[in-house]
Amino acid sequence: MKFAGVNLDEPKIMGVINVSPESFYKGSVRNDEKALAETAVKMVEEGASFIDIGAKSTAPYLETQIPLEEEIRRAVWAVKVVKDAVDVPVSIDTTNARVAEEALKAGADIINDVTGFKGDPEMARVASEYSAPAVLCAHGKVGDFSDPVRTVIEFLEESLTIAEEHGVEDIAVDPAIGFLRPEWPPWYEWDSKVIANLNLLKLFGRPILVGISRKSFIGAITGREKPEERLAGSLSATAIAVLKGARIVRTHDVRETLDAIKVAGFIGRLSP
Repeated sequence: MKFAGVNLDEPKIMGVINVSPESFYKGSVRNDEKALAETAVKMVEEGASFIDIGAKSTAPYLETQIPLEEEIRRAVWAVKVVKDAVDVPVSIDTTNARVAEEALKAGADIINDVTGFKGDPEMARVASEYSAPAVLCAHGKVGDFSDPVRTVIEFLEESLTIAEEHGVEDIAVDPAIGFLRPEWPPWYEWDSKVIANLNLLKLFGRPILVGISRKSFIGAITGREKPEERLAGSLSATAIAVLKGARIVRTHDVRETLDAIKVAGFIGRLSP
């Protein structure tokens, strides 16, 4: 199995770099060229197979609106800096087709759309026109609160149908950890149940990508309010996700996460 030309015979790391000061984890933010390039180089040296750039926070519980032109400016600048610094596929984390298109023109390789092609109606067209691989996140209005996994599957089915209609074939599916936040059950139970049953997403025959790193459900379970304190909990959940079938792990902490997935993968291969 491959994604964006990267062999996924073993789980791979997608390192996260944000150029959005409003991002929930301030430790991931880089706003000057030298720091941005050095972070990208370090992530690749530590084992990242992809770099993901966020020019605007997509956290559903934060006030994150910024002018479109500002998101484009940030995205284009960051993509150019990172592509000059490292030779791995770079994804642009955006819900706006114009941002995605300008980032692709600047050298980005992958579109990472947390709305799963359902937010901006032009996003699938852009992915198709540029032959860009896409990360499609489960997205929609939750109707059945009792079955998180079935909901995630249905949302991804809808996104994959849109992708198929536009001829977008190189796809990774993302179960939207941290994004589907029903009033009941509590979001941390919802996210945990999805991770515990991640293997059910194998039915799509697509690489499963998870973004767990330092998210709020980790804080809710551990009592760690600050994202800076959630590394250990993130690694625990990541190891479980890998045992359940995740092939790409999106993280702020490349070295530590790579160790966690290597151990989880090794032990997993020895299970009956």
